[in-house]
Amino acid sequence: MLVFRKKEALRQHLQEHRLQNTTIGFVPTMGALHQGHLSLIRKSLELTGYTVCSIFVNPAQFNNPEDLKKYPRMPEQDIALLEAAGCHAVFLPEADEIYPTPPLVQFSFGPLEKVMEGYYRPGHFSGVALIVSKLLHIVQPHMAFFGQKDLQQCRILEQLVKDLGFNTEIQIEPTVREADGLALSSRNLRLSREGRQTALHLYVALQQAAEAVQAGIVPDVAQKNALAYLQNIPNLEPEYFYITEGGTLQELRNVQKGDQIAICTAAYVEGVRLIDNLLISYQGN
Repeated sequence: MLVFRKKEALRQHLQEHRLQNTTIGFVPTMGALHQGHLSLIRKSLELTGYTVCSIFVNPAQFNNPEDLKKYPRMPEQDIALLEAAGCHAVFLPEADEIYPTPPLVQFSFGPLEKVMEGYYRPGHFSGVALIVSKLLHIVQPHMAFFGQKDLQQCRILEQLVKDLGFNTEIQIEPTVREADGLALSSRNLRLSREGRQTALHLYVALQQAAEAVQAGIVPDVAQKNALAYLQNIPNLEPEYFYITEGGTLQELRNVQKGDQIAICTAAYVEGVRLIDNLLISYQGN
């Protein structure tokens, strides 16, 4: 596996593969890799001819400096995992390689970013869109792979690629979970054993809400019940719990059979902010 730290060197290398009509797959990450990330690498290896992974903790998407400071960084371990998974190249730039000058560009995604993560983390998606735009310009992949756990981010990036005309297909893969249902996340590394057990209640609440909706309980009532459930869990501080339309992530009022529904939540456990979601198809009448 090749390791690139300079964008121009990576560009030149990938151009050689393009001239051979090789399809390029891209998995952008912030490191601290787990099986969720590696599942994206495997999917890229399956669907494309050459797979690139980037590792960059993007300061532009953190609205909490303490969260940025505490974000886990383990590049040597990450490189070993990528190599073992069969990844072809990794892009591991320093901050000044990506941001040689302070960026001034801001992105706005209208209603799509005014809910959930966008509401509670103002500026977050502008930072995400900025770094992904930069990386797509550098790598120019045919396909880019993202995990459903960051569902709102996926919807934002689908809009970004559509609006800016990137010649890249966004591929969203299902959330990878532990056997007990906990969604894999780099932030889980910051949880104690007890904290990890507490975090399991997020998935329980999502499942209960999904069952309630399928049973005919109106979304507003189902989400209030789920939020109340989380509020009663010791050492867990829910930030939000929403049941929304699956594509636009907007408020859901009337549900019809076959509608895609997104059930999304965020909460703090031991000071660590965790998110999770379920996408379901309504099976009712």
